[in-house]
Amino acid sequence: MSAEATNSVTPGPMPGAVSGPVTPTAPRRKARPRIDLRRLGRAALLGPAARGRLPDAISHVVEAHRAHHPDADLEPLRHAYVLAESSHRGQMRKSGEPYITHPLAVTLILAELGAETTTLTASLLHDTVEDTDVTLDQVRDQFGEEVRYLVDGVTKLEKVDYGAAAEPETFRKMLVATGNDVRVMSIKLADRLHNMRTLGVMRPEKQERIAKVTRDVLIPLAERLGVQALKTELEDLVFAILHPEEYAHTRELIVRNATRADDPLAEVADEVRGVLREADIQAEVLIRPRHFVSVHRVSRKRGRLRGSDFGRVLVLVNEDADCYGVLGELHTCMKPVVSEFKDFIAVPKFNLYQSLHTAVAREDGQVVEVLIRTHQMHKVAEAGVVALGNPYAPAPDDPADGERVDPTRPGWLSRLLDWQEAAPDPDHFWSTLREDLAQDREITVFRPDGGTLGLPEGATCVDAAYAQYGEDAHACIGARVNGRLATLSTVLKDGDTVQLLMGQDPASEPSREWLEHAHTPAARIAIQRWLTAHPAQAESQQSEARIHEDRTALRPADVPDPDGAPEQPADRPATGHVLADLPGATVRLARCCTPVPPDEITGFAVRGGAVTVHRVECPAVARMQDGGRAAVGVRWGEAAECRVTLVAESFVRPHLLADLTEAMASEGAEIVSATVEPPTQQQVRHTYTVQLPDAGHLPALMRAMRNVAGVYDVSRAQQQPQGG
Repeated sequence: MSAEATNSVTPGPMPGAVSGPVTPTAPRRKARPRIDLRRLGRAALLGPAARGRLPDAISHVVEAHRAHHPDADLEPLRHAYVLAESSHRGQMRKSGEPYITHPLAVTLILAELGAETTTLTASLLHDTVEDTDVTLDQVRDQFGEEVRYLVDGVTKLEKVDYGAAAEPETFRKMLVATGNDVRVMSIKLADRLHNMRTLGVMRPEKQERIAKVTRDVLIPLAERLGVQALKTELEDLVFAILHPEEYAHTRELIVRNATRADDPLAEVADEVRGVLREADIQAEVLIRPRHFVSVHRVSRKRGRLRGSDFGRVLVLVNEDADCYGVLGELHTCMKPVVSEFKDFIAVPKFNLYQSLHTAVAREDGQVVEVLIRTHQMHKVAEAGVVALGNPYAPAPDDPADGERVDPTRPGWLSRLLDWQEAAPDPDHFWSTLREDLAQDREITVFRPDGGTLGLPEGATCVDAAYAQYGEDAHACIGARVNGRLATLSTVLKDGDTVQLLMGQDPASEPSREWLEHAHTPAARIAIQRWLTAHPAQAESQQSEARIHEDRTALRPADVPDPDGAPEQPADRPATGHVLADLPGATVRLARCCTPVPPDEITGFAVRGGAVTVHRVECPAVARMQDGGRAAVGVRWGEAAECRVTLVAESFVRPHLLADLTEAMASEGAEIVSATVEPPTQQQVRHTYTVQLPDAGHLPALMRAMRNVAGVYDVSRAQQQPQGG
């Protein structure tokens, strides 16, 4: 049963409440008094009206509904009220009021937000199946499948106790129901709002428990659904219960500000009206007071509050283009604070919110925030998904087949639905849900195709990969952020463009290290699930990691370490046949640059009558020339076997070493030695010295190495110049 008490702990007037001098809400339209429970109770006790006549008890609902939907068919509402009243007759709330007053109040909240008739009909009936003898079949027969579906969704949420032990499973069901039809959550949020308004007769400990659940889960869900009108009032009600002293102090600040003689917000609003009138831009300019929690946050951030801190100026226009026209006029005729400008019209927020944000400075130093949006944007900003109507009606030529698809479902909700199915148990789901909902700031990053991804603040390329590709992101090998190569651990910023580099191997594996850089539930759960399902591969990854950490040089067992070996083993032919202009001299190829035909080369005499051959661009050549060493003429003779050192730079991924060596072997390269440096920032550097049957094979070898997934560059080794 939804509501148990009626004594209100409402912290002052809220949207839909009796207006007063400290009401911290925007005057969207003429305020309606809050529903009179006693009057509705008396109307309900008189019984339903005659068929065809609207009962007096739902007159408030009808008035609010017609304000948004003038042509709405009211018969479903009349019929739903008659069924709900007769079904709940005899049931009472703890306050002593007839129980029917609760579904009426919930429905009025939704009607004020502009919900369509189907949602309001389901709202009137939302407790009938749970608390009365009415069945879902009856609801379907009398009101249709849509209403039955919504009532069933809300009923499922109410069937599980809200005790601490039951919370995980409760909200898992809530999320599933919400994902299939966001109107289910709309009804649930309105239901919780009315319960919070009437929480006062409950024991303090129960009030506190309900308030904490509302704070941790329902308020963030309201934020993500864009239902700001519900979210802000829920925040204030929770604030009053959990922080009564701070709430009382904030209320005192609001009352004190309301009695001040001057009002900078009103003065700026008048100035804005004058500017727009001169520019011949039709606009409605309102003062939008901050609600209690918002004032409290500003107070903690800025310390002493000034008059401009208690609200914002709201400008409503008819067309999108007018928003930018208003912005131009304000920035031209008033003193803008450019750093405060944000364009949520071009890039809407994840919860459908659109508006231009700017600020103007007064001569006394006070800064007034200004919001600019169309009337339709304002409706969506207040009501979120409730303002979208019914997105589920199938097209006439596309009969419903039982599968429900919500084209307006926010991206964050799709992600939550995906990972909740993968969560191993309700407790894990609950902890992850709360962590995700606590991330109340999102960023928008762009894909190269112009699409966008909504991610929590602090997300990395790993998160972007799983947000875009789901479990196919296991094959991600790297990324480009704003056109530059970046590691998967790179933290993304709002507005970044992210191109994810995907490998072609369908059996690609995620790296255990990715868990350290994954911030979204989708990424963490997908990676962890793969590691759990593939313990052998996971252990192999750990072994590779240990090899990297130990800086182990990887080379054939019968080949000595090149750092301690002669530059040219005796049993190996020279790297290509080189002729020197120094008769009888032994010719050796320098390992610092490992020249191969057709490199341009030069030589220098060294101890023992030998000539060392370098590539002309080798830094060692410049050092020796600067030291006065005379060059010896050298040239390539007939082609022969050659030895060359290559450096491969890659992103870290499992089995990269095996794949690289396999690719090199397929090109006929014999690996003399290989060294893998410890990974840094998810990148790793490999150095290979290889023997080729012919220098002409080198370009093909380097191409094959670059084609290995995860490798982004292969180059000839180049020794860095030494100091001195």
